[in-house]
Amino acid sequence: MLLDNKKVAIVGGGPAGLTLARLLQQSGVYVNVYERDLDKNARVQGAPLDLHDESGLAALRKANLLEKFKENYMVGADREKIMNPNGNVFFSDHEKNLTEDFGKEHFRPEIDRGVLRRILLDALETETVVWNSHFLSMEKQGAGWLLHFKNADTQYADLVIAADGANSKIRPYVTDIKAIYSGITMLEGNIADAKNNAPNIYEMLNGGKIMAFGNGQNILMGQKGKGEIGYYISFKTDENWHKTIGIDFTDKTQVSNWFQKAYATWNPMWYELFENVLLPFIPRPIYYMPFDQTWSSQSNVTMIGDAAHVMSPFAGEGVNMAMLDALELRECLLSETHSSLKQAIENFENKMRPRAATIAKKSLDNGELMHSENALESMIDFFSEVK
Repeated sequence: MLLDNKKVAIVGGGPAGLTLARLLQQSGVYVNVYERDLDKNARVQGAPLDLHDESGLAALRKANLLEKFKENYMVGADREKIMNPNGNVFFSDHEKNLTEDFGKEHFRPEIDRGVLRRILLDALETETVVWNSHFLSMEKQGAGWLLHFKNADTQYADLVIAADGANSKIRPYVTDIKAIYSGITMLEGNIADAKNNAPNIYEMLNGGKIMAFGNGQNILMGQKGKGEIGYYISFKTDENWHKTIGIDFTDKTQVSNWFQKAYATWNPMWYELFENVLLPFIPRPIYYMPFDQTWSSQSNVTMIGDAAHVMSPFAGEGVNMAMLDALELRECLLSETHSSLKQAIENFENKMRPRAATIAKKSLDNGELMHSENALESMIDFFSEVK
């Protein structure tokens, strides 16, 4: 096996990194995951994840974790309501029967990010994850790398895998190609104990998801674990909006006042989103990688997930592509058909790039559609056909 007597370092303890660690450990590979979070109890940011049969769920199936997923996914959280700015419902599938359809293309069960992380962590060997490891830099040593961290010891690895997200610190060691701003920014908010802190929104959400469209603007929200809801205010603006708008994102009054002006045509019913929000709000400019990106493969470093192909979130494919990366990289690294690590990595990267580019283009097109003047009508037609 190409990884016999090799030390593998995965930088980043998100779904991609943890899935890959599990898949490699199943075959006896020595692997550590270096994660900047203080410990396993750190708050996991972001919306729930809908996993797809041919990608995210396929990776869990290979990792022998599908049954654990079935025990923990949020039944009904994939149900959808499409609304206009006044809260009028134009599409809803809340009345459909809630049946498990694992193995079906259009069944996309949702799971809280924190719960998925716990499932993956529990499947790893003790001390696989080295917490509080903020990656700073690395330098070549022999055939491998010395990794330097802000607050942890220097470590050696024969193979380094970047799973550290859209702002990857390892990506520059692979390529100088940079992400492109999509023209869309999302402002993330979260409400704990939403039943009491945002009762009207909570009732309207009804454990599922809401997509509201109007005037080229969106509000997207979904049920999270432990009674929390997460939402995104999504709109077109310049790349540095969050730096130049002059809003203190730790001040809910300032953000609420901005919303009331920017979304002036939207019903005041949405103001409840700001009354008991967890702070701070998180501005998220949305980026994507050039569809034709390429680089020369190396024998001791590669990338998976957003580090390799960050894409806009408007197709629900980001985590699925990341977990599929983990699965396909595992297959290449453990295959007996490759004569060297470089060949295995090259094979993986040559398949990964076009696959991810196709999905990234679809996601970017969806983003444009969702922020168009006809977004409401287009999305109603889309969901009516799919569901």
